[in-house]
Amino acid sequence: MSDQPSVSDTPESGAVASDPATGRSHDPATGHPRPPRREFKARGSFVVRCPGCNLPELNCLCPYRVEAQSVARVWLLTHPLEHHKPTNTGRLIRDVLPDTQVFTWYRTAPDPGLLALLDDPRYAPFVIFPDDQPDYADRVVSIEAVTETRVAGRIPVYLLLDGTWRQVRRIFRRSPYLDAFPVLPLHARRETRYRLRKPASSEHLCTAEVAAELLNQGGDADAARVLDDYFDAFNDSYAASRRFEKIAAPTPAMQRLMARRGA
Repeated sequence: MSDQPSVSDTPESGAVASDPATGRSHDPATGHPRPPRREFKARGSFVVRCPGCNLPELNCLCPYRVEAQSVARVWLLTHPLEHHKPTNTGRLIRDVLPDTQVFTWYRTAPDPGLLALLDDPRYAPFVIFPDDQPDYADRVVSIEAVTETRVAGRIPVYLLLDGTWRQVRRIFRRSPYLDAFPVLPLHARRETRYRLRKPASSEHLCTAEVAAELLNQGGDADAARVLDDYFDAFNDSYAASRRFEKIAAPTPAMQRLMARRGA
């Protein structure tokens, strides 16, 4: 999940083009103008947010932002509605892993930047999706395929479909340009620690948790630990802000991030 727009903000790249003066945008497939969005009135719209991390200023996340390196890359194919949600965790991945790419999904207008990367022989993309239906069973691989890719000298890529479960399933089913790539289901015994949205099941991890688990299983343990700590800092900071509470002392995860930042 991510709050950030795609790599390009032009209609040709699949993102919504908008005029800040009028609030109007254009459909990426047809170029036709869309009406302006209504003023945001959802719960929390009155909160003063940090421009750097988008969290309430009461518990800003910026002091804990730390970058890490990984062999594997993460690409996010994000439903357009997710970009406007401050509780989206996809943006945490890009904070930690600077090579992360974020693309906006539109059914009728695939992002040409993503299509170009999918055709780049340097990368070996894996579509992260459950192996719960028989019609694509021939595409399902295990985490060992990531190791094999690394040994072969290619860069493994975790292509995360970022949105609600309903949105993710729609992205998977209605993106034929992904059909040629292996499907990597995440098998993890951990339960979600995400407290900002109610998951359909405790076994349904949020986007940042999925990325951390994949990094850990695929051999990028250090990056996984940093992302896990950063997610915990985000989770605790946002939850406390919802209660209008200031975190009095850094949590253990925050302390580890600050120590790494100061190293």
